Order: sequence, then structure tokens, then C-alpha cells
Amino acid sequence: MIRAYGDGRFRIDQTVHGGHVMVFPERTVAWPVTAAAAELTVDHFAPLDGIAAGTILLVGCGAAFELPPKGLKGALRTRFGAVLEWMDTGAACRTFNVLLAEERPVAAALLAV
Repeated sequence: MIRAYGDGRFRIDQTVHGGHVMVFPERTVAWPVTAAAAELTVDHFAPLDGIAAGTILLVGCGAAFELPPKGLKGALRTRFGAVLEWMDTGAACRTFNVLLAEERPVAAALLAV
């Protein structure tokens, strides 16, 4: 569960993670991207290799919503079989927790705010 976010950090369960992260039901990994949300490409999502087809991928694009890069949704589906849901980071954290509680296949790529 994502317990808190802000000040450039996330508290996931009892562990604090600084910077951007990718969160899976069983683990959290650092997401070392330096690109702005609008500049993300499918290659930035390499840690998703091996996820189950149909996994809902929540991307938290930062403090405020901005549109995803053109073509990213299709590229993520083709390469990883992921279903992209793009939203601000706060909404992505809340949605991750709901989908996790429902035992749905979910992952989150979160830009720190």
C-alpha cells in the first residue's frame, strides 16, 4: 500500500523511497527517469518487463495532470501488454491502493512530487 507521498518521497508500507518509483504488488523499485512526463517513452518503462498481460499501469505524471505523450499508450500495450491509465501522482497513488485491495493486476510508475 502507498501510505504517503510528497516532498520528493513515497512511503510504501513501512519503507520510505526517495525520488520516482515503480510500485508492483510484491515490490517497489527506484525509477531513475530524468525526463519530464511529457517526454516519457516506452523505453523509460523497461522495469515492466515480465508483467502479466492486461496489467493496469497507473502513471502518476506529477503534481498536476498533463496529457501523456502521443503514442505511448499503444507502445506500452504492444511491448508489455499493459493498459495505461495516466493521471496526476496523487490520484495514481489512491487508485493503486484501491486496485491492489481488489486484487486486480496493477503496477504504478510514479513521478515524485
